[in-house]
Amino acid sequence: MSTDDLFPSALDRARKKAYLRLLPLLFLCYVIAYVDRANVAIAKLTMTRDLPAFDNAVIGFGSGIFFVGYFLLEIPGTLIVEKWSARKWISRIMISWGLVAALTAFVKVPWHFYAVRFCLGLAEAGFFPGVIVYLTHWFPSRDRARALAYFFVATPIAQMVSPKPTNALLKIGIDGNPPFLGLVGWQWVYIAWGIPAVLLGFLVLFFLTDRPGQARWLDPDERAALEDELAREKKLHHGGKHLGSIKALGDVGRVIALAAAYFFVVTGNYGVEFFLPSILEKWYSLKLDQLTWLVILPPMGSLVGQLFIGWNSDRTHERIRHASLPIYFGAAALACTILLKDPPLWLTVGLFILAMTGLKAYLPAFWSLPTLFLTEAAAAASIGLINSVGNLGGFLGPFVLGKVETITGSFKGGILFLCVSMTISATIILLLGASGLGRKTPVKSILEEEAALLAETDAVIEPA
Repeated sequence: MSTDDLFPSALDRARKKAYLRLLPLLFLCYVIAYVDRANVAIAKLTMTRDLPAFDNAVIGFGSGIFFVGYFLLEIPGTLIVEKWSARKWISRIMISWGLVAALTAFVKVPWHFYAVRFCLGLAEAGFFPGVIVYLTHWFPSRDRARALAYFFVATPIAQMVSPKPTNALLKIGIDGNPPFLGLVGWQWVYIAWGIPAVLLGFLVLFFLTDRPGQARWLDPDERAALEDELAREKKLHHGGKHLGSIKALGDVGRVIALAAAYFFVVTGNYGVEFFLPSILEKWYSLKLDQLTWLVILPPMGSLVGQLFIGWNSDRTHERIRHASLPIYFGAAALACTILLKDPPLWLTVGLFILAMTGLKAYLPAFWSLPTLFLTEAAAAASIGLINSVGNLGGFLGPFVLGKVETITGSFKGGILFLCVSMTISATIILLLGASGLGRKTPVKSILEEEAALLAETDAVIEPA
C-alpha cells in the first residue's frame, strides 16, 4: 500500500466524496426516467387489448413523438443547468415528468396518447444532457468517462428491474383479477412508475449541490482542491480563453457530425427497446410471464459493456474506437436475428443481448468526445444540440419499425433499417477520429502541457 493510499490528498478525498454523494442519486433518477420513457414497450401488451385502435403503428408513433417534445426544450434546458442551477432545474424536470407520465393511464384514443407522450418529452427535456454538463462541474477529465459510465448504467438497470414489477401490475383487471380503484393493469403501470419521479424530484432539491464551492459536505481544503483542479483543466484546455455558446456552435462540423452519429445509433436503440417484447412475443408466441423474464437479459450485456468501456476508455485515454466499435458489433448481432433462418429462442435472445450490449456500451466514450474541444457554455450548448437532434432518432426508429410491421406483417424489414442506421453512426464516429478528434484527450493534453510548463520552469532556474 502506497503513502497516497494511507494519506489521500484533499483532491482525492473530494473526488471520492463527490462519487458517493452525487452519482447514486443521479443514477436513481435516471433509472426512473428511463422506466417512465420506455415502460410503454411492456404496457402495450395489454393496453392494446383494451384500446383496439392502438396497433403497432400507433404505438410506434406515440412512443417516438416523445422525442419531438424533447427536442424543443433540450438546448434551453441544458444552458439553464450551466448558467443557473442544476439542482433546481433537475428537480423541476422530475416532478413535472412524473405527473405527466401518470396521466398516460387515462388515454382513450390515439391522439390522447400522442399528446401525453409529446408533453412527457417536453417535461423531461434537459435532464440527460443537463446531468452530463453537471458532471463536468464536479469531475476532472480523468474521472469523467467513468462517472458517465456509472450514470449511464442506469438504463440497463432500469430495463432489468422494471419488467417483473410491471408484469405484476399488468395482471390487475385481467385473468380473473379485479380492477383496482376502477383502473386496470396497464393504467397502474404508468401511475406506479410516475410517483417515484415526483418524490425523487424533491430529494434532488435537498441533496444535490450545484458547484464544489457550495458543498458543505466537503472540507474547506477539499473544496478548494477540487475547484482549483477544475479551473486548471479549463485553463490548460483552452489557454485560459472562455468559449461561449455561439463559439461552440461555430465548431459546426464536429458538432453536427456528433449529432448525426447520435441520431443514427439512437434510431437503432429505441427501435429495439420499444419493440423487443413485441418481437419476441410474435416470433415465439410467448406468454407475459416468460416474456418479462427474457427481456431482462439483454440489458445485462449493456451493463457489462458500459462499465468496461467507461473503465478502459479512461485507462487508455482513447475515445473514438471505444465509441464506434461497440456500435458495429451491435449492428452485426442485430442483423443475425433476421439473417439466420428460424433460429431457436435461446440463440435469438443471445443475439439481442449482444445487440443491446453494442447499443449501450459506446455511451461513456461517446459523451466524452464533446469535452475534447469544448468547455463551459460551449459544451452545454453543443451537448444539448447533439442530444436533442440525436434523440429525434428515438422517433424514427420506433415509427419505422411499427409502420413496417403494420404494413408487411413482419418486423424483419424494420430491423434491417435499424442495422443500416447503426452502421452509419459508427462510420461517422470513425471518420471524426480520422479528422483528428480524439487523438489527444484532455487527460493527455493536460499531462503533456504540465510537463512542458515544468520543463520551461526548469530551464529558467537551471544555472548557466
